[in-house]
Amino acid sequence: MAISIQNLRRYGKPVLFLMLSFPALWLGHEWYYAYQGLESSLGWNPVEAFHRITGDWAIRILLLSLAVSPLAKIMKSPKPIVFRRMIGLFAFFYVFLHLGGYIWLDKAFIWPDIWQDVVKRKYITVGVTALLLFIPLALTSTNSWIKRLGARNWQRLHKSVYVIGILTSAHFIMMRKGFQLEPLVYAGILGFLFLLRSKAVMNKLRR
Repeated sequence: MAISIQNLRRYGKPVLFLMLSFPALWLGHEWYYAYQGLESSLGWNPVEAFHRITGDWAIRILLLSLAVSPLAKIMKSPKPIVFRRMIGLFAFFYVFLHLGGYIWLDKAFIWPDIWQDVVKRKYITVGVTALLLFIPLALTSTNSWIKRLGARNWQRLHKSVYVIGILTSAHFIMMRKGFQLEPLVYAGILGFLFLLRSKAVMNKLRR
Protein backbone atom coordinates (compact mmCIF):
# COMPACT_ATOMS: atom_id res chain seq x y z
CA MET A 1 0.00 0.00 0.00
CA ALA A 2 1.47 3.32 -1.11
CA ILE A 3 1.97 5.98 1.53
CA SER A 4 0.51 9.33 0.59
CA ILE A 5 2.41 12.60 0.93
CA GLN A 6 -0.26 13.75 3.39
CA ASN A 7 0.44 10.75 5.65
CA LEU A 8 4.18 11.34 5.36
CA ARG A 9 3.65 14.88 6.62
CA ARG A 10 1.31 13.75 9.39
CA TYR A 11 3.17 10.69 10.68
CA GLY A 12 6.57 10.56 9.01
CA LYS A 13 7.74 14.03 9.99
CA PRO A 14 7.14 13.56 13.75
CA VAL A 15 9.05 10.27 13.62
CA LEU A 16 11.92 11.90 11.74
CA PHE A 17 11.90 14.82 14.19
CA LEU A 18 12.36 12.43 17.12
CA MET A 19 15.10 10.50 15.32
CA LEU A 20 17.09 13.62 14.48
CA SER A 21 16.53 15.01 17.99
CA PHE A 22 17.80 11.90 19.71
CA PRO A 23 21.57 12.64 19.44
CA ALA A 24 21.05 16.08 21.00
CA LEU A 25 18.81 14.68 23.75
CA TRP A 26 21.31 11.93 24.52
CA LEU A 27 24.16 14.42 24.53
CA GLY A 28 22.26 16.72 26.90
CA HIS A 29 21.60 13.79 29.23
CA GLU A 30 25.24 12.69 29.26
CA TRP A 31 26.48 16.27 29.61
CA TYR A 32 24.28 16.74 32.69
CA TYR A 33 25.83 13.64 34.26
CA ALA A 34 29.34 14.85 33.41
CA TYR A 35 28.58 18.33 34.79
CA GLN A 36 27.38 16.78 38.05
CA GLY A 37 30.62 14.79 38.33
CA LEU A 38 28.81 11.50 37.71
CA GLU A 39 29.84 8.70 35.37
CA SER A 40 29.17 9.71 31.77
CA SER A 41 29.66 8.21 28.33
CA LEU A 42 31.44 11.42 27.32
CA GLY A 43 34.62 10.19 29.02
CA TRP A 44 37.34 12.13 30.77
CA ASN A 45 37.09 15.14 28.43
CA PRO A 46 33.37 15.95 27.99
CA VAL A 47 34.10 19.25 26.21
CA GLU A 48 36.08 17.52 23.46
CA ALA A 49 33.38 14.84 23.23
CA PHE A 50 30.70 17.53 22.88
CA HIS A 51 32.57 19.11 19.96
CA ARG A 52 33.16 15.76 18.27
CA ILE A 53 29.59 14.50 18.62
CA THR A 54 27.88 17.71 17.48
CA GLY A 55 30.33 18.04 14.58
CA ASP A 56 29.81 14.44 13.49
CA TRP A 57 26.04 14.77 13.50
CA ALA A 58 26.17 18.14 11.77
CA ILE A 59 27.99 16.73 8.75
CA ARG A 60 25.97 13.51 8.70
CA ILE A 61 22.63 15.32 8.65
CA LEU A 62 23.93 17.89 6.16
CA LEU A 63 24.90 15.09 3.78
CA LEU A 64 21.50 13.50 4.33
CA SER A 65 19.82 16.77 3.36
CA LEU A 66 21.91 16.91 0.18
CA ALA A 67 20.87 13.35 -0.68
CA VAL A 68 17.13 14.10 -0.63
CA SER A 69 16.80 15.65 -4.09
CA PRO A 70 18.86 12.97 -5.92
CA LEU A 71 16.86 10.29 -4.10
CA ALA A 72 13.58 11.88 -5.19
CA LYS A 73 14.77 11.94 -8.81
CA ILE A 74 15.93 8.32 -8.69
CA MET A 75 12.62 7.25 -7.13
CA LYS A 76 10.70 9.46 -9.59
CA SER A 77 8.66 10.63 -6.60
CA PRO A 78 8.38 13.93 -4.71
CA LYS A 79 7.87 12.10 -1.40
CA PRO A 80 11.46 12.46 -0.07
CA ILE A 81 11.20 16.24 -0.61
CA VAL A 82 8.64 16.33 2.23
CA PHE A 83 11.51 15.82 4.69
CA ARG A 84 14.16 18.05 3.08
CA ARG A 85 13.39 21.25 5.00
CA MET A 86 13.33 19.53 8.38
CA ILE A 87 16.59 17.70 7.69
CA GLY A 88 18.26 20.92 6.57
CA LEU A 89 17.14 22.78 9.69
CA PHE A 90 18.43 19.99 11.90
CA ALA A 91 21.78 20.17 10.10
CA PHE A 92 21.89 23.88 10.95
CA PHE A 93 20.90 23.10 14.54
CA TYR A 94 23.85 20.74 15.02
CA VAL A 95 26.24 23.14 13.29
CA PHE A 96 25.01 25.84 15.66
CA LEU A 97 25.51 23.54 18.67
CA HIS A 98 29.01 22.73 17.43
CA LEU A 99 30.06 26.36 17.16
CA GLY A 100 28.09 27.36 20.25
CA GLY A 101 29.95 24.75 22.26
CA TYR A 102 33.26 26.20 21.12
CA ILE A 103 32.21 29.77 22.02
CA TRP A 104 30.76 28.79 25.38
CA LEU A 105 32.74 25.79 26.63
CA ASP A 106 36.14 26.53 25.11
CA LYS A 107 36.25 30.32 25.09
CA ALA A 108 33.66 31.33 27.72
CA PHE A 109 32.36 34.10 25.43
CA ILE A 110 35.71 35.93 25.47
CA TRP A 111 35.23 37.54 22.06
CA PRO A 112 38.78 38.88 21.49
CA ASP A 113 40.14 35.33 21.94
CA ILE A 114 37.45 33.95 19.65
CA TRP A 115 38.23 36.51 16.95
CA GLN A 116 41.94 35.73 17.22
CA ASP A 117 41.20 32.03 16.74
CA VAL A 118 38.97 32.73 13.74
CA VAL A 119 41.73 34.78 12.09
CA LYS A 120 44.69 32.52 12.91
CA ARG A 121 43.26 28.99 12.81
CA LYS A 122 42.24 28.21 9.25
CA TYR A 123 39.96 25.31 10.11
CA ILE A 124 37.99 27.59 12.45
CA THR A 125 37.83 30.26 9.73
CA VAL A 126 36.39 27.70 7.33
CA GLY A 127 33.90 26.39 9.92
CA VAL A 128 32.64 29.86 10.87
CA THR A 129 32.27 30.74 7.18
CA ALA A 130 30.11 27.64 6.69
CA LEU A 131 27.86 28.69 9.58
CA LEU A 132 27.53 32.26 8.28
CA LEU A 133 26.46 30.94 4.89
CA PHE A 134 24.02 28.58 6.58
CA ILE A 135 22.20 31.31 8.53
CA PRO A 136 20.38 32.85 5.49
CA LEU A 137 19.27 29.39 4.40
CA ALA A 138 17.77 28.63 7.81
CA LEU A 139 16.06 32.03 8.02
CA THR A 140 14.53 31.73 4.53
CA SER A 141 13.39 28.12 4.83
CA THR A 142 9.69 28.99 5.14
CA ASN A 143 7.09 29.15 2.37
CA SER A 144 6.59 32.85 3.03
CA TRP A 145 10.23 33.52 2.16
CA ILE A 146 9.90 31.55 -1.07
CA LYS A 147 7.07 33.93 -2.02
CA ARG A 148 9.05 37.02 -0.99
CA LEU A 149 12.20 36.06 -2.87
CA GLY A 150 10.53 34.32 -5.77
CA ALA A 151 11.08 30.64 -6.49
CA ARG A 152 14.04 31.20 -8.83
CA ASN A 153 15.93 33.54 -6.48
CA TRP A 154 15.15 31.28 -3.53
CA GLN A 155 16.58 28.28 -5.37
CA ARG A 156 19.71 30.22 -6.28
CA LEU A 157 20.23 31.21 -2.66
CA HIS A 158 19.72 27.68 -1.38
CA LYS A 159 22.17 26.19 -3.87
CA SER A 160 24.85 27.64 -1.59
CA VAL A 161 24.21 24.56 0.57
CA TYR A 162 26.71 22.80 -1.69
CA VAL A 163 29.33 25.41 -0.85
CA ILE A 164 28.49 24.82 2.80
CA GLY A 165 28.98 21.10 2.24
CA ILE A 166 32.44 21.70 0.76
CA LEU A 167 33.43 24.04 3.60
CA THR A 168 32.13 21.64 6.25
CA SER A 169 34.05 18.75 4.73
CA ALA A 170 37.20 20.88 4.47
CA HIS A 171 36.79 21.96 8.10
CA PHE A 172 36.62 18.32 9.19
CA ILE A 173 39.68 17.31 7.19
CA MET A 174 41.72 20.31 8.37
CA MET A 175 40.75 19.75 11.99
CA ARG A 176 41.99 16.17 12.06
CA LYS A 177 45.79 15.98 12.15
CA GLY A 178 47.49 13.48 9.88
CA PHE A 179 45.79 10.93 7.65
CA GLN A 180 42.43 9.81 9.02
CA LEU A 181 39.85 7.87 7.10
CA GLU A 182 36.62 9.24 8.60
CA PRO A 183 36.73 12.81 7.20
CA LEU A 184 37.79 11.42 3.83
CA VAL A 185 34.75 9.12 3.81
CA TYR A 186 32.45 12.09 4.35
CA ALA A 187 34.27 14.01 1.62
CA GLY A 188 33.81 11.01 -0.69
CA ILE A 189 30.07 10.91 0.04
CA LEU A 190 29.85 14.62 -0.73
CA GLY A 191 31.70 14.07 -4.01
CA PHE A 192 29.30 11.25 -4.90
CA LEU A 193 26.33 13.53 -4.24
CA PHE A 194 27.87 16.12 -6.54
CA LEU A 195 28.24 13.41 -9.16
CA LEU A 196 24.57 12.55 -8.85
CA ARG A 197 23.74 16.11 -9.88
CA SER A 198 25.16 15.28 -13.31
CA LYS A 199 22.25 14.84 -15.72
CA ALA A 200 24.02 12.00 -17.52
CA VAL A 201 24.56 10.01 -14.33
CA MET A 202 21.05 10.71 -13.08
CA ASN A 203 19.49 9.61 -16.36
CA LYS A 204 21.30 6.27 -16.13
CA LEU A 205 20.15 5.71 -12.55
CA ARG A 206 16.54 6.54 -13.41
CA ARG A 207 16.33 3.97 -16.22
